[in-house]
Amino acid sequence: MEAYKREFIQFLESAGVLKFGDFTAKSGRKIPYFINAGEIKTGDQIAKLGEFYAKSYLEKVGNKRCVLYGPAYKGISIAVATSIGLSKNGLDVPFFFNRKEAKDHGEGGVFVGYVPKGEDIVIVEDVITAGTAIRESMEILSGIEGSRVAATFVMVDRGEKGKGEKSAMAEVGEEFGFPVYSVVDVHDIIEYLDEKPESREDVARIRAYLEIWGAKA
Repeated sequence: MEAYKREFIQFLESAGVLKFGDFTAKSGRKIPYFINAGEIKTGDQIAKLGEFYAKSYLEKVGNKRCVLYGPAYKGISIAVATSIGLSKNGLDVPFFFNRKEAKDHGEGGVFVGYVPKGEDIVIVEDVITAGTAIRESMEILSGIEGSRVAATFVMVDRGEKGKGEKSAMAEVGEEFGFPVYSVVDVHDIIEYLDEKPESREDVARIRAYLEIWGAKA
């Protein structure tokens, strides 16, 4: 495993973002581990997270200026942190996010921040399980005329089925015509846990879960 992947998983675990146990995902699936960007609670933590996202962005997208979109609520801080991380690397990109309810006074509308006009958008999310959240984002973004989503970045590829046998990330990419990138995937997490004897039960639970819900293609 690359050193930065191990560093990222260690960071997620130490910040309480990555937890192991019994959880229910937004998709309704019962999952043996949970990733929650809402556990990022300090300036140092959110800055570090933004650095990892910025590194992924620069590796996959390069120096192309896209507009970052952070879905409310967890995606908001990720978009802000990623824009700061990119700025520190010499790439100044705008960002925006949505309101859960459209505002009918003041400037109004459903979006806050820089709303793109004919520009490429990059969605930054915490995780994709069944693709539900991304489809919701695409419905919201469909109201922006002339712009398109160029890519999506998430913390972890859970490697799970979507609606069929392919992974949710692959299905989302095929459905909407853009790549979905992750900093690490579930197999990186398993490799990381395999190095810790006390985590054998967690590894067994994740592998058993993937036997049922893991993507076959």
